[in-house]
Amino acid sequence: MVTKNQILSLAVVEQNDLGFGIARHEGMIVFVSGALAGEQVEARIIKVHKTYAVARTERILTVSPLRTEPVCSHKGCGGCVWGSVTYEGELAAKRQGVEEAMRRHGMDGVEVADVQCAASRTGYRNKAQYPVSLSADGEVRIGFFAPKSHRVVEAADCPLQDPTFPEILETVRGFLQKYRISIYNEDTKSGLVRHICLRRGAVSRELLVVLVLCGSTLPHAEDLVASLRERHEGLVGVLLNENREDTNVIFGKTFHTLWGRPYLYDTLCGVRLRLAPQAFYQVNHAAAELLYRTAADLADLKGDELLLDLFCGVGSIGLSMAHRVGEVVGVEIVPEAVECARENAHRAGISNASFYCADADRSDGLLSEAEAARGEPLRPDVVILDPPRRGCSADLLTFLSDLSPSKIVYISCNPDTLARDLARLLPCGYSLSSPVIPVNMFPLTAHVESLVCLTRQTN
Repeated sequence: MVTKNQILSLAVVEQNDLGFGIARHEGMIVFVSGALAGEQVEARIIKVHKTYAVARTERILTVSPLRTEPVCSHKGCGGCVWGSVTYEGELAAKRQGVEEAMRRHGMDGVEVADVQCAASRTGYRNKAQYPVSLSADGEVRIGFFAPKSHRVVEAADCPLQDPTFPEILETVRGFLQKYRISIYNEDTKSGLVRHICLRRGAVSRELLVVLVLCGSTLPHAEDLVASLRERHEGLVGVLLNENREDTNVIFGKTFHTLWGRPYLYDTLCGVRLRLAPQAFYQVNHAAAELLYRTAADLADLKGDELLLDLFCGVGSIGLSMAHRVGEVVGVEIVPEAVECARENAHRAGISNASFYCADADRSDGLLSEAEAARGEPLRPDVVILDPPRRGCSADLLTFLSDLSPSKIVYISCNPDTLARDLARLLPCGYSLSSPVIPVNMFPLTAHVESLVCLTRQTN
């Protein structure tokens, strides 16, 4: 019988894709935070469920050869789950996690390649969204939510973020404390400042600063703008976002520009892109270029294809391949992102790409605007899929099967939904023409990007 707060000596036999060690005690599975496969630990039980328990490592009795000095000194945010593991150990675990996702969905024979990775393991994130709260002694706390909670863990100097972000946050923190600007309290639904959002161009070094408010105005805003302009190079815009809703969604619909412009420019795969604060853009620039080059290689483009880019964001994937195909058609649900994609194509002198606003998860009318503009049905040769973590709807996958493109290149940030969707597509006349290729888009975290190419069978 396992009870809460009980101290157990546990042999950790394996590790899951969230970085928890897995042990067994009297037939019950115990997930152990802070423990690595091959270690013997003393752990305190913190949660007990019917079929498993969760424990926290109190003391390591036998140390794994994969253990290394922690990358981050912060404890409690839960972001760097591989922060105490060698890079080789992280890559091996992520490949294993993709393999296990395939097996869970009945595709034991699917080959998973070694994880590809770009150079940097830290400082790679070009965008960060920091919740703000007040500590018990009234100090402004800036960081991230602790796992499964809305308690803010101070982590303004997170090592994953662009190295310039901590200094910018300290400027904002100083402003908030100087003028005693109220901080939003989720329990009382009162207060003003909810989040600080930063985005910097990896190539351009342009910087956007956005404060998310439960309101429309910020007292002494001109002083904040002056301080940011004086201290931080590359600043191109300071914005307010209005979000009065009781929601986990960070951005509301309304933005107000305090100074500068409400977007920045960056260059990805040789294409100059305009990025609005809310537009999707891969946070790891070097890994994104690796990912997109790999996607283009898998598609094996010949120069005359019609390429359909679904969930296209600001058009980065389609535009990076435009010179290798006859035409690109992109579809995205966020209007601001579609506007950016069109502007990006125009500024880059790319005339064979067009972008439309529609919900890629719903086949009803998905391509109607594009087909009306063309005056004929859209029959893509290649489809690029880059959906959010939930993957693709069954409706979309059926629609794609009916469209019958020669190739589908699926880019996924969630191995489990990728495996689920592949299991749905393969019986519809497609086969895998490549292994699943993991890319370490998010080093030190639990997440991994993957891509794979499916080819339509001629018979």
